[in-house]
Amino acid sequence: MTQPFLLRRRDFVRLLGAGGAASLFPGAPRAAGPLVRALPSSEESLPLVGLGSWITFNVGDDPAARNDCARVMEAFFAAGGRMIDSSPMYGSSQSVIGYGLSKLGMREAVFSADKVWTGSGRRGPTQIEESRRQWGVPRFDLLQVHNLLAWEEHLPILFGMKAEGRLRHVGITTSEGRRHGEFVRIMESQPLDFIQVTYNPLDREVERRILPLAAERGIGVIVNRPFRQGALTRTLEGEPLPGWAADIGCRTWAQAILKFIIAHPAVTCAIPATTRVDHARENMAAAIDPLPDAKLRRRMASDIEKRA
Repeated sequence: MTQPFLLRRRDFVRLLGAGGAASLFPGAPRAAGPLVRALPSSEESLPLVGLGSWITFNVGDDPAARNDCARVMEAFFAAGGRMIDSSPMYGSSQSVIGYGLSKLGMREAVFSADKVWTGSGRRGPTQIEESRRQWGVPRFDLLQVHNLLAWEEHLPILFGMKAEGRLRHVGITTSEGRRHGEFVRIMESQPLDFIQVTYNPLDREVERRILPLAAERGIGVIVNRPFRQGALTRTLEGEPLPGWAADIGCRTWAQAILKFIIAHPAVTCAIPATTRVDHARENMAAAIDPLPDAKLRRRMASDIEKRA
């Protein structure tokens, strides 16, 4: 079998920066926008790849670093991205996002996803308002209870904000497999619009109950830590891509991982975080047809597990 054309992640993104996907395929038409998936609780659709901000946007007041983050956001929006996710837990990330949205004039275009993260329900509204001020948006598209902290107190407040038109969607989050039992119980009992969980070819516990339940109850799914904070892509770097990669338009392992995730029918959006413009472009390019079917996804997970 002919070895598929293989680029390392750094080589792929260098070519993207030099002129986009057309640099790889001279004379080929430019790719269409990213694939979208309808939100179960509304008529709106979202691109299958979004942008996280954990660690990557926590750059403080450094002007150069803030401008670098704004350039990442610019590349993300230019490629058709919409959802950006943050939290009060993420240091200066919220204000950096607000700076980028203002600089780029994209406050109306972004799907703003943030969180409430405080052990006191009484402090929740104040924290939410401060987060909104830092983003500079009129209201959030989505607010999530971060890592289920004081969810019994926060969810009624968020549902009340939604009923009053001050918030569009309500959700809960967890990561790295924490508290899945409690997570399921909340999904079963509360009218959630979104959940956020960790999912990738190695972390697949959510396939057993959480993803099927989300589909059953019409709950959108946001996927965090798709690359295990970069550890998974670093492990795979240098490994040749299997033959199936070319069949689904993957030039890097990062794209293969993202396609595995977003091809699951219950997943609404994956939110990889990055500090680099070229990686933002590469990640968004994964949200383009074709996506793997269920049979290929099983093979992808097996191949990645053997190499990781």
